[in-house]
Amino acid sequence: MHDGDVPQATLIVVVAGVSGSGKSTVAALLAGRLGWTFVDGDALHPEANIAKMANGIPLTDEDRLPWLEAIASWMDGQIRAGRPGLLACSALKRRYRDLLLGGRPACRIALLDVDMATAARRLAARHGHFFGPDLLASQFADLEPVAPDEPGVIVVPVRAGPGEVAAEIIGRLGLTAYV
Repeated sequence: MHDGDVPQATLIVVVAGVSGSGKSTVAALLAGRLGWTFVDGDALHPEANIAKMANGIPLTDEDRLPWLEAIASWMDGQIRAGRPGLLACSALKRRYRDLLLGGRPACRIALLDVDMATAARRLAARHGHFFGPDLLASQFADLEPVAPDEPGVIVVPVRAGPGEVAAEIIGRLGLTAYV
C-alpha cells in the first residue's frame, strides 16, 4: 500500500495491536521521525474502563464504545486542523477499525502482529500500567484478523525491534521521515 493519494500533512496513522505489541513505543518513534503529534489511546479511556482493567476485568464492546468515540473525536480534530497525527489504540476487532476509518479517507491503521509469548514477556516487564498480563488472553481472543476487504489497514509483523517496525510502517505507507 502506498499512500501518495493522501497528503502526508493531513494523514492520521493508528498503530494498533494487542497490549504488549509495542504500539505505543512504535507510534512514539514514528511521531519523532515524522514530527507529528502523538496521543496514546490509553490516555483517552474513561476512568471506569481503567478501573475495570486495573481490577483484571476485560472490557466489553459497550465499555470500549465511549473510548473509541473519544479517539475518533481526537482524529477529527486533527483532520479539521489539517495536522497529521499518530495514535496508539488496540483496534482489535474489525468493527472498531471500521469505526476509526469510517468517513476518514486520510486515516490508516498499522496493525502490529505479535505472538502471545512475546507480548506476555513484554507485559511482565512493564510496571505501573493499569493493564495487567492476566488480561492478555482476552485481547488475543478479541483480535480479529484483518480481512482482504479492509482498505486502509496494513498488518506489520513484529519480528524486529521498534525502530525497524517504525521504519517498515514508514516504507509501506510511503511516508517521509524528517528525523
